[in-house]
Amino acid sequence: MRFLKTAAIAAAALAVSLTSSFADTFKLAVTDVEGLERLQLEWGPFKQALENATDHTFEFFPVTSRTAAAEALRAKRVDFVVTGPAEYIVINKLTEATPLIGLGRPDYFCAIVVRADSGITRPADLKGQKVAFGDIGSTSNMLCPMQLMADYGVDPVKDVNKLHTSRNIAHEALKKGDVAAIGTNHNSWLRVRNKDESVPNGFFRVIARSGDLPNDMLMVASHVDPAKAEGVRKAILDNKDAIIAGILAHEENDKYGGMDLVAIEDGAYDLVRSMYTTAGFPQYDNFIGE
Repeated sequence: MRFLKTAAIAAAALAVSLTSSFADTFKLAVTDVEGLERLQLEWGPFKQALENATDHTFEFFPVTSRTAAAEALRAKRVDFVVTGPAEYIVINKLTEATPLIGLGRPDYFCAIVVRADSGITRPADLKGQKVAFGDIGSTSNMLCPMQLMADYGVDPVKDVNKLHTSRNIAHEALKKGDVAAIGTNHNSWLRVRNKDESVPNGFFRVIARSGDLPNDMLMVASHVDPAKAEGVRKAILDNKDAIIAGILAHEENDKYGGMDLVAIEDGAYDLVRSMYTTAGFPQYDNFIGE
């Protein structure tokens, strides 16, 4: 009896030892979140869910810019990065990091918005007019609206007077008539519009909408063992509900409401590569604005 008990204890210890021997410590970055404190606050629950699902340890690696994230990947100082479509295109070109899991966002598309009383009914009417876009290099607030204009025969570089500003400032400028249109992430702009009680919702008109954009993602560095990367991917999909709950735990990630975790491939991002070309950056080997 004592022998059986001893054997059981030894087997349990061996199992723990084997589990530990296969566990790794990985560095995790998020490209649009600066500082360790913000990372822990906004993405800490996701990191914990990731560790629970994979049995690996993930340590935050704060980055101050998209360029810093690319440099850290190239120097093998970071292993996994949460990033957006536009960032991925450049990071992939510079480091050969690849998509691991897509963070599927419902209704993730851009739009061109005008005042309903402006007489502007189609993108072609914006030629020679002032158009406000969002953050320089943003997928849904710059690249996508520019591509949308080009799809309707308007060169966003030569045919309009473009400026870049925050969504709230652009919204106010459109209300006052200081700009003829704004190119924006549709859902994000709707949140601004719906909070604005100074004018009715019908004060504005959307004259063009894109299709759904490629997903944000968790990408993996080229130096990570492919078998281990696949193990992480499988563990995420097997524990999808817990991982999603971790992402949505903080209000800063509300944009992912209703999200799913999906398999993705590099080819899905050729659309974003085309957007870079349309915006005047056909090499996509550096971050616009950095």
